[in-house]
Amino acid sequence: MEVIIRARPIAKGTGTGPLLVSNAPISFLSGVDPESGVVIEQGHPLEGVSIEGTILAFPFGKGSTVGSYVMYALQRNGKAPAAIINQEAEPIVAVGAIIAGIPMIDRPEIAFAELENDSPATVDGTEGSLKIGA
Repeated sequence: MEVIIRARPIAKGTGTGPLLVSNAPISFLSGVDPESGVVIEQGHPLEGVSIEGTILAFPFGKGSTVGSYVMYALQRNGKAPAAIINQEAEPIVAVGAIIAGIPMIDRPEIAFAELENDSPATVDGTEGSLKIGA
């Protein structure tokens, strides 16, 4: 069964992949290795997990504005997520998604607690939607 959830569009484009959900914010500067795409922040719920090709869902970003450039480096290295979902976009992640060409939405009309890891999903950052299911 397919479910379509409306959201606010942030960065244009579409991305498809398995959902990777975190209830903790992410810092791309020193929190994600731009060479491997692996979360390296100690104690983070996704520590040791690759974000490459996923629909990365996390509440919001944290940290330095350099995080935007780390997102761009992830894309250049082929290690970026296919798309990003935030509960509330903030400038660092939004700018990073835009310059890296990573589709992004926020404020989905579903609670993050209802998003399940590994569910197949598609984000449409142009129209503002999340499609879950095959």
